[in-house]
Amino acid sequence: MKLTVLGATGGVGRQVVLQALKDGDQVTAVVRDPARLPIADHPALDVVRGDVMDPATLAPLLVGRDAVISALGHRGRGPTTVCADGARSLVAAAAQVGVRRVLVVSASGAFIEENDDLVTRRLVKPLLGVVLRESFADTTTMEAVIRASGLDWTIVRPPRLTDGPHTGRYRTGHHGVRRGYTVARADVADCLLSLVDRSESVGRTITVAR
Repeated sequence: MKLTVLGATGGVGRQVVLQALKDGDQVTAVVRDPARLPIADHPALDVVRGDVMDPATLAPLLVGRDAVISALGHRGRGPTTVCADGARSLVAAAAQVGVRRVLVVSASGAFIEENDDLVTRRLVKPLLGVVLRESFADTTTMEAVIRASGLDWTIVRPPRLTDGPHTGRYRTGHHGVRRGYTVARADVADCLLSLVDRSESVGRTITVAR
């Protein structure tokens, strides 16, 4: 497959790039600073300095892609519109060049889900909603932008991310994952790549957890 990865220097994005290359995919990694993507030269990897917030700049990097994976995120707890603005730019750029398939990383903590246990629903997520309200507001808006895009989208919602190893052993669910409190970034990447060509995941929100 030919993939474009946004947020390729982040924990999940870097894993997406590494695993896609290992699978034999061709990858365009869009980054602000190429030095932050410490991956050795690879014949199937094109690292491009670009502004993901500018659809005119982003659109040429999506031409001929089978899918776009966005792992954009925000570091810190202050006000942010990184995810929402990135989603708007992605939608506009994809429409310009006719790319249909997009997958984006969200956050399960921002949403009360049907399969959440009682403690998570009534204590953990409400507390997270207070502490991370700015980030979660951005995440919620991002999901709304993607849902309204008309593209063939899939939203992947992980819980708390860890730097654990790539195991390939994780659970997924369309209405949350019961007692799914953490997941390795590497396994989120595995999940994203596994969903790219699965038509049944189009227009679905999928929670992934250990």
